[in-house]
Amino acid sequence: MKINDNTADFDAIGDDHVGTSADTPLRNDAFVLNSEEKIDIIKDDVRHIMETLGLDLSDDSLKGTPNRVAKMFVNEIFGGLNPNKKPSASTFENKYKYGEMLVEKNITVYSTCEHHLLPIVGKAHVAYISNGSVVGLSKMNRIVDYFAKRPQVQERLTIQVVQELQKVLNTDDVACVIDAKHLCVNSRGIRDTESSTVTAEFGGKFKEAGTRREFLDYIKLDTAF
Repeated sequence: MKINDNTADFDAIGDDHVGTSADTPLRNDAFVLNSEEKIDIIKDDVRHIMETLGLDLSDDSLKGTPNRVAKMFVNEIFGGLNPNKKPSASTFENKYKYGEMLVEKNITVYSTCEHHLLPIVGKAHVAYISNGSVVGLSKMNRIVDYFAKRPQVQERLTIQVVQELQKVLNTDDVACVIDAKHLCVNSRGIRDTESSTVTAEFGGKFKEAGTRREFLDYIKLDTAF
């Protein structure tokens, strides 16, 4: 029986940064294991990778690396896969009747490309127009950080941030722009160190040209202090 080898197709998807869904692809049993159990398994896998590469794990500098990497994967850079770490985003009544858009810009993005597991580093700019509710400013940063801390494609991350804030604020009037460097482009493959990727998602009133233009003008303001 001939087995189809789709390696070339998979490589093309990775190099072209093709995403498959607005939802992070997760198996149904993704949360059967707890964090410590996942760390134990990943630690052994990292050790096997390093030994396969020919590294001497008896060296003092390397012997702790499998455990450090496993803890980093589960607790830090992929911590956004854990629904228990999802930030609570309490809303408050807009008692001061602020009716213009609110923009939180230059939110630091640290994420990981799901195709090569290399860093994505950049800035997110998020805005919403209140329909009666407001959310704490830091919660916008935390929502970006939560969805960034998982294997990602930038388009999906942008959509997920907007969809989450739309649910929290009960309004479609939410927008997000992300400008980021992908080390899978900058440090390997084409190795273009200067390029960055810009993605945007506009909901509700932000689909209108005037509102969208106002938002984009705000994020260009110089706010150096």
